[in-house]
Amino acid sequence: MVNSSTPRRSRQWSSPDRHSLSSILSENRNSPLSHKDALAAAKAEHDRVREDAIRVYQDYESQQEQRRLLEQQERIIKQQKQEEERIKTEERIREEEVRLRELKLKTIPKLPPEPPTPVAEVNGAGAGAAHEPTRADSAGTKPDPTPSLKTPQFGLPQPALTNGLKGHTNADANGTGSVKPAQLTIQSMLSQPIDQPKALSQAQSHLTSTLSPFAQPFTPSSTQQNGFPVSALTTPTISAATDRYTEIHKNLKKLRQSLLQQAKTNPALKQRMGDMRRELRKNMGQLVGTKGGNKKQNETIQALLDEAISGSVPSQLVDPSDYITDKREPVQGALHNEPQLPSLFLYLLNHFAKAVINQFINECFAQPKIADPIGVTVAIIFSKDIYLWRGKTLIDILMAKFRVSCPVLFGYHGNEKTEQGRLRLGWKKSAGGFIPEQQHSDRMKGLGAGYAAIALRNFGKTKNTNPWPPSNYWAAMARIVNTPPADISETQFVVLRAMIETSEEKFIQFYGNAAIAALRKALVEFPEKAVNKTPGASGLQVLAQILKRDIGLEL
Repeated sequence: MVNSSTPRRSRQWSSPDRHSLSSILSENRNSPLSHKDALAAAKAEHDRVREDAIRVYQDYESQQEQRRLLEQQERIIKQQKQEEERIKTEERIREEEVRLRELKLKTIPKLPPEPPTPVAEVNGAGAGAAHEPTRADSAGTKPDPTPSLKTPQFGLPQPALTNGLKGHTNADANGTGSVKPAQLTIQSMLSQPIDQPKALSQAQSHLTSTLSPFAQPFTPSSTQQNGFPVSALTTPTISAATDRYTEIHKNLKKLRQSLLQQAKTNPALKQRMGDMRRELRKNMGQLVGTKGGNKKQNETIQALLDEAISGSVPSQLVDPSDYITDKREPVQGALHNEPQLPSLFLYLLNHFAKAVINQFINECFAQPKIADPIGVTVAIIFSKDIYLWRGKTLIDILMAKFRVSCPVLFGYHGNEKTEQGRLRLGWKKSAGGFIPEQQHSDRMKGLGAGYAAIALRNFGKTKNTNPWPPSNYWAAMARIVNTPPADISETQFVVLRAMIETSEEKFIQFYGNAAIAALRKALVEFPEKAVNKTPGASGLQVLAQILKRDIGLEL
């Protein structure tokens, strides 16, 4: 149309590059050179897109890793807060338990008994004399050697020290052996001040000097049943019997080797010997603390020993003299007077003693009361007539192992900082060196408690002879507390506390007032005289306070 205007191309959409279009529409668009340029351009675009994709992927991975780290950090912080809350809760519970135990331990002291209406005598003098010592002395008044009779503290009677206690009887001044009707009581003995020994009455000082080897030295008039001296020594010395125990220990090792050699040529002995050893060890590990709960175990152990000593399992005969400390002659009425016994029987006794020592070490360091049923079994085995040789016990086999494991019971002492000193104290040494101090302390605790469980046994209601009477307990304590101050060691403190803890009432039942004096010496004076104030010394003093709190024994 003439008047119509030519439509204009919008500026928003620009036309393609005519040069590029012309190159596409050109005649040489299908030439190899053109194809090569197109491939190069496509490759460049592909590389660009690939690099952009890799960059985006790496950015995404970085974001994800950062998010994971943040989540992990938040989770750790949350766990830390939970653990802190748990620890705080446990601390609060522990504080409450400690407070509860403290409340249980608190006791309201009872009022002292009202003074009697009549004038009571104190240490043999009248009340007025007690308040006016100067006037009593000027008048030449002497204290009455027989104080008034009072009710014994803890409800414990003062026995005449029987039950196998030789050389420790409450005899009168004439030596007739009769007990005075007005004996000193534990309460009257404790009423005397520790730092004023001159205030003791004549009878009390006589009793202490007679029964307590801690007070003054004396010459022993006789020896103990197994050649073990019962005198209390003012200075710890080593007796011949103690040295003999080391020889017995070596002989027992030779006995074990001898049985192994016999087993090589005796198949019946080899099989039965191993079974008997395992059965014995199993029953020793099954001992319990309930009354009557060990009847089956004790019967099984005795059946094994009966089988061995009867000779039903053939083994060579050996001389028992190699395993005891004294020389013995045949005794009329003894079941075994022959010069030799089956080696299998002594071999089983040796393994029984070894099991006893291991039980003390492994079970009794934390709970000393567990030692009591083991001590009962020891007393049964070593006191039974069929297991005696020429009328006397073979408990020296067990004591030889005590001598090697816990030498302080037999008067040995040493410096714990030196190798020789540790060996003298029974510090166990392995391939890697000496065992840690805590492990050594646990061993000594168990052995000390075990020794007390064996020695403090009451044979008053049985016809059997006590194989290791309480006088040996007294002698062991005396050897420890009479150690020179410079030679006192932590091991002695640990063993002494283990001997006394949970056994103090038995000790008092056997020795009465003399036991109180010995406990004062062991728990008060002995730790005070030590040059090095170790935790063990404090432990003895703490035990004295525990005895005061629990049973009213004030030392």
